[in-house]
Amino acid sequence: MRAFSPCPLSAYPALSATASLATQKVTSSTQLSALHRDSPFVQELNRLLALRVGKQVVHAVDALQSEFRAVDNLVARNSFRVLKAFQNARVGSHKPMAKGKSSSVLDYYAAANSNAYNQHFGGSTGYGHDEAGGREALDQAFAEIVGAEFAIVRSQVILSFLLFSVFCQINLVEFCYFQLLAVAGAPYDTLEEVIGKRDSHGLGSLKDFGVTYRELPMQNPNCLVMVDNCYGEFVEGIEPPMVGADLMAGSLIKNPGGTIAPCGGYVAGKRMWVEAAAARLSAPGLGTDCGSTPGDIMRAYFQGLYLSPQMVGEAIKGTFLIAEVMASKGFKVQPLPCASRHDTVQAVQLGNRERLLAFCEAVQRSSPVGSFTKPVAGSTPGYASEVIFADGTFIDGSTSELSCDGPLREPFAVYCQGGTHWTQWGIVLGEVLKHI
Repeated sequence: MRAFSPCPLSAYPALSATASLATQKVTSSTQLSALHRDSPFVQELNRLLALRVGKQVVHAVDALQSEFRAVDNLVARNSFRVLKAFQNARVGSHKPMAKGKSSSVLDYYAAANSNAYNQHFGGSTGYGHDEAGGREALDQAFAEIVGAEFAIVRSQVILSFLLFSVFCQINLVEFCYFQLLAVAGAPYDTLEEVIGKRDSHGLGSLKDFGVTYRELPMQNPNCLVMVDNCYGEFVEGIEPPMVGADLMAGSLIKNPGGTIAPCGGYVAGKRMWVEAAAARLSAPGLGTDCGSTPGDIMRAYFQGLYLSPQMVGEAIKGTFLIAEVMASKGFKVQPLPCASRHDTVQAVQLGNRERLLAFCEAVQRSSPVGSFTKPVAGSTPGYASEVIFADGTFIDGSTSELSCDGPLREPFAVYCQGGTHWTQWGIVLGEVLKHI
């Protein structure tokens, strides 16, 4: 068994303990650990954790305090960026009248009873042509948050696995017989049929349209760079467009939805490419001023985006805890316990089918929804082999909430993600250690 020891403070090199929002200056990890132990809140939390999950998890939490503090600093920085973007977009319960215009009670009621009443949190129907200003404000705020020229955030973008988004981005170029290069390794299972690595049975993969595919390191810096940013938003202090990415896309039932967005996705980057992708989402010529958002979904988008840095921070802490505990039991983990994080996914190689099933069952038992059910492995569209999911989530398929999954093949790795608070993973690990 690997002994628990505090990880180096440089797990996040750009974030030092002195950048913390704490009023008391901490100059060493030893002092930090002492402060942690002396906190009445932490003492009570450790007592409850010890009763529920065992001392191994509590020891891991103690060893990770420098990492947890670094995550808190990251959350503060990202939260401030989101706040400024919301303020600059003038997000409000209604769209303010233009500067220089006076308003009266009669003007207010006249606007409230016409399409001029612009509620940012209100929904729209049909084509969304009478949308009340929320769509524009949300797009503006999102673009500023990720450092992009332009962005669209829409309920119609269905990309729980980025399938639709890939088509939006690839087809926007309008060229047949070009080549798609993967410069970051092999794609996830659910993209293989989209690309054409596996037979799509003529249903319209990129290969069916004459697009070839290769995997190789980046060689031409003038390439159009498109980023699948699922699980990556708010994990660091910068986003892909800030460092030159032309286009990125992601899902709102992952990081930027803050665990409460019920559906949808986004595309952000250079304006010309985002507008071209938007044309594929609707049709050429319609632009970005269309797309309805029914009911209370728009409010959930704004609120979820605002909460995202905090929710992502909790998920990051969860990955540290999973890695620390499982590595101490001899399992291979990726990323390593003290490594910096670039997404919210933590992989653990469990070695055999039985352990993988037991791990997923422990996650399901520890979930707030469907805790009485037992996950069963089976065939799932888009996967090359049997796969098992555990997701007792409020939003179907949400991986910003407590969830995990894994294909039943060597090396029988489970992929853990999400969690609205890191202690959820502490409870899960207590269950896991009882059954593995």
